[in-house]
Amino acid sequence: MTWLTDPFSVDFMLRALIGGGLAAVLCAVVGTWVVVRGMAFLGEALSHGMLPGVAVATLTGIPAVIGAAISAGVMVFGVGALRRRARLSYDTSIGLLFVGMLALGVIIVSGSRSFATDVTAILFGDVLAVTRADLAGLGAAVFVALALAAAFHRAFTAAAFDVRKAATLGLRPRLAEVVLIALVTLAVVASYRAVGTLLVVGLLLAPAAAARVWTRHVVSTMALGTGFGCAAVLVGLLVSWHAGTAAGASIAVVAVVSVALSRAVAAAVPTSAAAGRPTTPPSAAPPREGA
Repeated sequence: MTWLTDPFSVDFMLRALIGGGLAAVLCAVVGTWVVVRGMAFLGEALSHGMLPGVAVATLTGIPAVIGAAISAGVMVFGVGALRRRARLSYDTSIGLLFVGMLALGVIIVSGSRSFATDVTAILFGDVLAVTRADLAGLGAAVFVALALAAAFHRAFTAAAFDVRKAATLGLRPRLAEVVLIALVTLAVVASYRAVGTLLVVGLLLAPAAAARVWTRHVVSTMALGTGFGCAAVLVGLLVSWHAGTAAGASIAVVAVVSVALSRAVAAAVPTSAAAGRPTTPPSAAPPREGA
């Protein structure tokens, strides 16, 4: 079993495992609602939209998380402004800002002498360089996400079914949507250090998607998604250690592969056993982009 234990006897690998595990918990909680509500494009756009802020932070020496949060906030408000004033559809607004922010980030980083190194670190992250301060930040993000997810669970669920009915019940669906977008932003910003701005969406979507094969209940999807995510972090780090591959990319690939494996195993399960899985989600409506 030395192949399993030896890598984590090194401090930076142990920190990477803990940091990746915290990111997996955070992404599983938020990613469940992203999958249920069909908000994958928004998550993808946010992960790219924070590139200018991270680039400016990298070049000026301020904490990258602050730059990422500011940039992601600009992205969210920009999408809302385009929808209201330019009368563009939700996905068109996201797509325009997605490309614009990504291009702006590359332009900013291109002014750096270490252009290739900076871009690689920003886009693909470096989970092996996670510090104790990063772990504290991830822990705080997990606590906030769990608290908000619990507080707004009824509102999220009702809004997924029918926004007007949620309003009638006094669950304030508009506020719930703002909080949900804030949760997605929190997950993307807090987790990008582990897998970078390009690959963070894989950790956000894949574990939840793999879990949805087996359960349709939101809470159980979060729990099972956490398991899939933590397993992806563990296996990805082991692959990185023994095969010499990039750690963040290895984690993302394992997470995505877990979806295919989960579906393959589910397809092989006898019909009588599979019948125990709900065929319709009791706590979610069909995915609608930006619902």
